[in-house]
Amino acid sequence: MKSLSISNVETVIVFRALAPLLVSFMEASFLGRESPSMRSFAALSVIVLGATGYANTDDDFRTQGTKAYVWPLLYLVCISLEMVYGKKIIRSVKFKTFTGPVQYTNLLGWPPCLLFAYMGGEFGMLKNEIEEKGGGSFVAYCQSLPSAAVILLVAGCFIGTGIGYTSWWCRDKVSATSFTLIGVMNKCLTVLVNCLIWDNHASKAGIASLVLCIIGGTFYQQAPMRKEKVIDPSPGDVELADKLVEKEPLIQNGNKTT
Repeated sequence: MKSLSISNVETVIVFRALAPLLVSFMEASFLGRESPSMRSFAALSVIVLGATGYANTDDDFRTQGTKAYVWPLLYLVCISLEMVYGKKIIRSVKFKTFTGPVQYTNLLGWPPCLLFAYMGGEFGMLKNEIEEKGGGSFVAYCQSLPSAAVILLVAGCFIGTGIGYTSWWCRDKVSATSFTLIGVMNKCLTVLVNCLIWDNHASKAGIASLVLCIIGGTFYQQAPMRKEKVIDPSPGDVELADKLVEKEPLIQNGNKTT
Protein backbone atom coordinates (compact mmCIF):
# COMPACT_ATOMS: atom_id res chain seq x y z
CA MET A 1 0.00 0.00 0.00
CA LYS A 2 2.87 2.36 0.71
CA SER A 3 4.26 1.65 -2.77
CA LEU A 4 0.89 2.45 -4.34
CA SER A 5 0.60 5.69 -2.37
CA ILE A 6 3.83 7.13 -3.77
CA SER A 7 3.95 5.49 -7.25
CA ASN A 8 1.49 4.65 -9.99
CA VAL A 9 -0.02 1.21 -10.42
CA GLU A 10 2.25 0.23 -13.31
CA THR A 11 5.41 0.84 -11.25
CA VAL A 12 4.25 -1.61 -8.59
CA ILE A 13 3.19 -4.15 -11.24
CA VAL A 14 6.57 -4.05 -12.98
CA PHE A 15 8.42 -4.65 -9.71
CA ARG A 16 5.94 -7.45 -9.05
CA ALA A 17 6.85 -8.85 -12.48
CA LEU A 18 10.50 -9.02 -11.43
CA ALA A 19 9.65 -11.31 -8.51
CA PRO A 20 9.53 -14.60 -10.51
CA LEU A 21 13.19 -14.17 -11.47
CA LEU A 22 14.27 -13.95 -7.84
CA VAL A 23 11.88 -16.67 -6.69
CA SER A 24 13.06 -19.15 -9.34
CA PHE A 25 16.66 -19.02 -8.12
CA MET A 26 15.61 -19.03 -4.47
CA GLU A 27 13.57 -22.16 -5.16
CA ALA A 28 16.60 -23.84 -6.69
CA SER A 29 18.68 -22.89 -3.66
CA PHE A 30 16.27 -23.68 -0.82
CA LEU A 31 13.33 -25.78 -2.04
CA GLY A 32 15.06 -28.51 -4.04
CA ARG A 33 13.95 -27.54 -7.54
CA GLU A 34 16.04 -27.52 -10.68
CA SER A 35 17.39 -24.22 -11.95
CA PRO A 36 15.28 -22.55 -14.66
CA SER A 37 15.61 -24.08 -18.12
CA MET A 38 16.85 -21.99 -21.05
CA ARG A 39 13.26 -21.33 -22.12
CA SER A 40 12.24 -20.25 -18.63
CA PHE A 41 15.37 -18.15 -18.16
CA ALA A 42 14.68 -16.41 -21.50
CA ALA A 43 11.09 -15.76 -20.45
CA LEU A 44 12.21 -14.26 -17.16
CA SER A 45 14.84 -12.20 -18.98
CA VAL A 46 12.10 -10.77 -21.21
CA ILE A 47 10.31 -9.68 -18.05
CA VAL A 48 13.45 -7.88 -16.85
CA LEU A 49 13.82 -6.26 -20.29
CA GLY A 50 10.28 -5.00 -20.15
CA ALA A 51 10.77 -3.67 -16.64
CA THR A 52 13.92 -1.82 -17.74
CA GLY A 53 12.08 -0.31 -20.70
CA TYR A 54 9.31 0.84 -18.41
CA ALA A 55 11.73 2.51 -16.00
CA ASN A 56 13.05 4.65 -18.88
CA THR A 57 9.54 5.99 -19.57
CA ASP A 58 8.46 6.56 -15.97
CA ASP A 59 8.06 10.23 -15.00
CA ASP A 60 8.56 9.44 -11.33
CA PHE A 61 12.00 8.00 -12.08
CA ARG A 62 13.00 11.07 -14.10
CA THR A 63 11.83 13.57 -11.49
CA GLN A 64 12.61 11.72 -8.25
CA GLY A 65 15.33 9.33 -9.39
CA THR A 66 15.83 6.16 -7.44
CA LYS A 67 13.83 7.62 -4.54
CA ALA A 68 10.62 6.76 -6.38
CA TYR A 69 11.62 3.09 -6.34
CA VAL A 70 12.62 2.61 -2.70
CA TRP A 71 9.26 1.30 -1.51
CA PRO A 72 8.57 -0.77 -4.66
CA LEU A 73 12.02 -2.33 -4.28
CA LEU A 74 11.28 -3.24 -0.67
CA TYR A 75 7.99 -4.66 -1.86
CA LEU A 76 9.84 -6.81 -4.41
CA VAL A 77 12.17 -8.23 -1.75
CA CYS A 78 9.34 -8.91 0.70
CA ILE A 79 7.05 -10.56 -1.85
CA SER A 80 9.87 -12.80 -3.12
CA LEU A 81 10.75 -13.99 0.39
CA GLU A 82 7.06 -14.48 1.18
CA MET A 83 6.52 -16.65 -1.90
CA VAL A 84 9.40 -18.98 -1.06
CA TYR A 85 8.69 -19.13 2.66
CA GLY A 86 4.98 -19.72 2.04
CA LYS A 87 5.77 -22.70 -0.17
CA LYS A 88 8.16 -24.00 2.48
CA ILE A 89 5.40 -23.81 5.09
CA ILE A 90 2.77 -25.51 2.94
CA ARG A 91 5.21 -28.36 2.23
CA SER A 92 6.52 -28.94 5.73
CA VAL A 93 3.50 -28.13 7.93
CA LYS A 94 0.41 -30.33 7.64
CA PHE A 95 -2.75 -28.45 8.57
CA LYS A 96 -5.80 -30.42 9.65
CA THR A 97 -8.25 -27.89 8.17
CA PHE A 98 -8.38 -25.94 4.92
CA THR A 99 -8.72 -22.68 6.86
CA GLY A 100 -5.58 -23.23 8.93
CA PRO A 101 -3.06 -21.35 6.75
CA VAL A 102 -5.44 -18.42 6.28
CA GLN A 103 -6.16 -18.08 9.98
CA TYR A 104 -2.48 -18.24 10.94
CA THR A 105 -1.58 -15.71 8.26
CA ASN A 106 -4.19 -13.23 9.43
CA LEU A 107 -3.37 -13.66 13.12
CA LEU A 108 0.37 -13.27 12.57
CA GLY A 109 -0.23 -10.29 10.30
CA TRP A 110 -2.15 -8.25 12.87
CA PRO A 111 0.79 -7.08 15.09
CA PRO A 112 3.01 -5.75 12.27
CA CYS A 113 -0.04 -4.24 10.55
CA LEU A 114 -0.93 -2.23 13.65
CA LEU A 115 2.72 -1.29 14.18
CA PHE A 116 3.16 0.05 10.66
CA ALA A 117 -0.17 1.91 10.91
CA TYR A 118 1.06 3.60 14.08
CA MET A 119 4.45 4.44 12.56
CA GLY A 120 2.75 5.89 9.49
CA GLY A 121 0.50 8.15 11.55
CA GLU A 122 -2.66 6.47 10.30
CA PHE A 123 -4.34 6.43 13.71
CA GLY A 124 -3.90 10.19 13.97
CA MET A 125 -5.31 10.69 10.48
CA LEU A 126 -8.32 8.51 11.34
CA LYS A 127 -8.92 10.53 14.54
CA ASN A 128 -8.83 13.81 12.62
CA GLU A 129 -11.17 12.40 10.00
CA ILE A 130 -13.68 11.29 12.66
CA GLU A 131 -13.58 14.68 14.37
CA GLU A 132 -14.00 16.52 11.08
CA LYS A 133 -16.80 14.47 9.52
CA GLY A 134 -18.37 12.71 12.49
CA GLY A 135 -18.09 15.31 15.22
CA GLY A 136 -15.89 12.98 17.26
CA SER A 137 -18.33 10.05 17.01
CA PHE A 138 -17.21 6.96 15.15
CA VAL A 139 -20.82 5.91 14.53
CA ALA A 140 -21.67 9.31 13.08
CA TYR A 141 -18.56 9.14 10.92
CA CYS A 142 -19.58 5.75 9.52
CA GLN A 143 -23.07 7.08 8.78
CA SER A 144 -21.57 10.01 6.90
CA LEU A 145 -19.71 7.78 4.48
CA PRO A 146 -21.14 7.56 0.93
CA SER A 147 -23.09 4.39 0.16
CA ALA A 148 -20.79 3.62 -2.78
CA ALA A 149 -17.75 3.73 -0.48
CA VAL A 150 -19.38 1.35 2.00
CA ILE A 151 -20.35 -1.07 -0.78
CA LEU A 152 -16.81 -1.04 -2.17
CA LEU A 153 -15.39 -1.61 1.32
CA VAL A 154 -17.64 -4.59 2.00
CA ALA A 155 -17.00 -6.03 -1.46
CA GLY A 156 -13.26 -5.63 -0.90
CA CYS A 157 -13.52 -7.58 2.36
CA PHE A 158 -15.30 -10.48 0.66
CA ILE A 159 -12.90 -10.48 -2.29
CA GLY A 160 -9.89 -10.31 0.04
CA THR A 161 -11.21 -13.26 2.01
CA GLY A 162 -11.64 -15.25 -1.20
CA ILE A 163 -8.11 -14.37 -2.28
CA GLY A 164 -6.80 -15.58 1.07
CA TYR A 165 -8.34 -19.03 0.70
CA THR A 166 -7.74 -19.56 -3.02
CA SER A 167 -4.14 -18.34 -2.88
CA TRP A 168 -3.14 -20.91 -0.25
CA TRP A 169 -4.93 -23.65 -2.20
CA CYS A 170 -3.13 -22.63 -5.40
CA ARG A 171 0.20 -22.34 -3.60
CA ASP A 172 -0.11 -25.98 -2.59
CA LYS A 173 -0.68 -27.12 -6.20
CA VAL A 174 2.15 -25.36 -8.06
CA SER A 175 5.72 -24.24 -7.47
CA ALA A 176 6.54 -20.94 -5.79
CA THR A 177 7.70 -19.43 -9.09
CA SER A 178 4.57 -20.53 -10.95
CA PHE A 179 2.41 -19.11 -8.16
CA THR A 180 4.30 -15.82 -8.41
CA LEU A 181 3.76 -15.75 -12.18
CA ILE A 182 0.03 -16.34 -11.74
CA GLY A 183 -0.06 -13.19 -9.64
CA VAL A 184 1.77 -11.29 -12.36
CA MET A 185 -0.55 -12.49 -15.12
CA ASN A 186 -3.71 -11.34 -13.40
CA LYS A 187 -2.30 -7.82 -13.40
CA CYS A 188 -3.42 -7.52 -17.04
CA LEU A 189 -6.93 -6.75 -15.82
CA THR A 190 -5.51 -4.32 -13.27
CA VAL A 191 -3.73 -2.38 -16.01
CA LEU A 192 -6.89 -2.30 -18.15
CA VAL A 193 -9.03 -0.97 -15.30
CA ASN A 194 -6.35 1.55 -14.35
CA CYS A 195 -6.21 2.93 -17.89
CA LEU A 196 -10.00 3.25 -17.99
CA ILE A 197 -10.74 4.94 -14.65
CA TRP A 198 -7.55 6.65 -13.40
CA ASP A 199 -5.47 9.50 -14.80
CA ASN A 200 -2.17 8.56 -13.15
CA HIS A 201 -1.10 5.79 -15.50
CA ALA A 202 1.92 5.19 -17.70
CA SER A 203 2.50 6.35 -21.27
CA LYS A 204 1.95 4.14 -24.30
CA ALA A 205 5.63 3.15 -24.32
CA GLY A 206 5.38 2.26 -20.63
CA ILE A 207 2.25 0.17 -21.22
CA ALA A 208 4.04 -1.62 -24.09
CA SER A 209 6.95 -2.44 -21.77
CA LEU A 210 4.51 -3.75 -19.20
CA VAL A 211 2.82 -5.95 -21.82
CA LEU A 212 6.27 -7.29 -22.74
CA CYS A 213 6.74 -8.31 -19.10
CA ILE A 214 3.45 -10.19 -19.16
CA ILE A 215 4.23 -11.88 -22.49
CA GLY A 216 7.53 -13.10 -21.07
CA GLY A 217 5.69 -14.58 -18.13
CA THR A 218 3.44 -16.67 -20.38
CA PHE A 219 6.45 -18.57 -21.77
CA TYR A 220 7.76 -19.64 -18.39
CA GLN A 221 7.85 -23.38 -17.77
CA GLN A 222 7.80 -24.75 -14.24
CA ALA A 223 11.07 -26.37 -13.22
CA PRO A 224 10.90 -29.98 -11.96
CA MET A 225 12.08 -31.10 -8.56
CA ARG A 226 15.78 -31.90 -8.35
CA LYS A 227 16.48 -35.63 -8.60
CA GLU A 228 18.46 -37.19 -5.80
CA LYS A 229 21.79 -38.62 -6.83
CA VAL A 230 21.97 -42.41 -6.60
CA ILE A 231 25.47 -43.63 -5.66
CA ASP A 232 26.37 -46.87 -7.41
CA PRO A 233 28.00 -49.45 -5.10
CA SER A 234 31.65 -50.18 -5.66
CA PRO A 235 32.75 -53.64 -6.96
CA GLY A 236 34.13 -54.46 -3.50
CA ASP A 237 30.76 -53.78 -1.86
CA VAL A 238 28.98 -55.99 -4.42
CA GLU A 239 31.43 -58.86 -3.82
CA LEU A 240 31.01 -58.58 -0.04
CA ALA A 241 27.21 -58.62 -0.37
CA ASP A 242 27.38 -61.77 -2.54
CA LYS A 243 29.49 -63.56 0.07
CA LEU A 244 27.04 -62.68 2.82
CA VAL A 245 24.15 -64.01 0.75
CA GLU A 246 26.03 -67.28 0.18
CA LYS A 247 26.77 -67.73 3.91
CA GLU A 248 23.28 -66.83 5.13
CA PRO A 249 21.61 -70.23 4.43
CA LEU A 250 24.50 -72.08 6.08
CA ILE A 251 24.23 -69.98 9.22
CA GLN A 252 20.48 -70.51 9.38
CA ASN A 253 20.98 -74.31 9.17
CA GLY A 254 23.54 -74.28 11.99
CA ASN A 255 26.43 -75.35 9.71
CA LYS A 256 29.89 -73.96 10.15
CA THR A 257 32.38 -73.26 7.41
CA THR A 258 36.08 -73.76 7.72
